[in-house]
Amino acid sequence: MKIRLLGALVGLAINFAVPTFAQEKETVDPQTAQQIRALSIKYDEAFNNNDAAALAALYMEDAVEVTDTGPIYGREAIEKHFADVFKQVHVTNHLGEGDQYSPHIIGPGNEIWANGEWSLTFQGKSGGPIQAKGYWSAIDTREGDTWKIRMLTWNVTPPPPAPAQTK
Repeated sequence: MKIRLLGALVGLAINFAVPTFAQEKETVDPQTAQQIRALSIKYDEAFNNNDAAALAALYMEDAVEVTDTGPIYGREAIEKHFADVFKQVHVTNHLGEGDQYSPHIIGPGNEIWANGEWSLTFQGKSGGPIQAKGYWSAIDTREGDTWKIRMLTWNVTPPPPAPAQTK
């Protein structure tokens, strides 16, 4: 009887300890957090400068960007995508903010995942300015001494519905 009780207590202790160790392993050190924030700032700056080459330089060669119209594969295609976008619209006020729990370490520490919100203002040839916002998630990978975007996914939050007409 005592052996069964001891076994159950050891099992409970392990069940409570494993999530604690997993949380500690997932915690990002301050230097890495600062580097990821610097990557985010560079992304915002490149977007606000409407600079497709600077944006693409932040991605890994084999990166994927999953947009609201489908995935884009590879740094070269991502650069072309942004160049085409910037021919159609002028972007200002791009701001990407990670949520309070991001980033999170993946595996031995050379990759992280993060998520958050984004917002921007754009003006097209046919009018504007228009404000847009949405949510994003990313996987970033350490490449040498720098962090690069391996995968970025984003969506656009639809505007609120128009008020109902009263008769």
